[in-house]
Amino acid sequence: MTERPDTHPPHTPTPRPGGRSARVRADVVAATLAEVTEKGYDGLTVDAVAARSGVHKATLYRRWGGVDGLVADALTASADRLWPLPDTGDLGEDLRRITHEVFTVFTDPDLGRTPTALITAAQRSDTGAAALHAFFAARHRQAAEVAERAVTRGELPAGTDGAEVIRAATAPLYYRLFVTGEPLDARAAECAADAAALAARAGLFTSTTAPEASTPEATTPEASVAEGSTPKPSTPEAS
Repeated sequence: MTERPDTHPPHTPTPRPGGRSARVRADVVAATLAEVTEKGYDGLTVDAVAARSGVHKATLYRRWGGVDGLVADALTASADRLWPLPDTGDLGEDLRRITHEVFTVFTDPDLGRTPTALITAAQRSDTGAAALHAFFAARHRQAAEVAERAVTRGELPAGTDGAEVIRAATAPLYYRLFVTGEPLDARAAECAADAAALAARAGLFTSTTAPEASTPEATTPEASVAEGSTPKPSTPEAS
């Protein structure tokens, strides 16, 4: 992956949490999402985002560095929004609802256009890819609460890595959507959730490590004789 030629040296925007800076960022993110949805990564330009957001082009270059920085910050802004999580009292059902939401959003002709365009654009540059990685890591950490509640209920073993459970449930969906292009249906989403729940209950996502096996103390020939036993001669078979 390479950066777009119209990208200036990257500059991470650090807007204040409120006031004009926050409004400017919100306008720029909204314009970026609209432009990338309509035109894709190749058609996304700083000029178009500037015109759509009402923010001067020089400001966009100064704060975002260019197109790749705009895409990255749109993902960061998306990660800042909390993901409503199900709480049915059953891990399997919670995971099915999560995967069903992913399926519903990305296969809807209207709802799926923007997230699909944004993820596709993020994969085109190192800056975007890093932001995409951070986005999914944040989503997995947040959704890990579903598995943590299951541990508290005694449904999963202690030490279960909740983020890994969520990753296992959703990864098959994203694989179809963005890697193989295979069709994604409700049954595939449900199967992914059920497989993750089954693996989690079996303890495959526990973060605890097994204790190391103790090493028996070496026995010297002299010690064996002292204990009244005859030392076993070393042979190729015994070795």
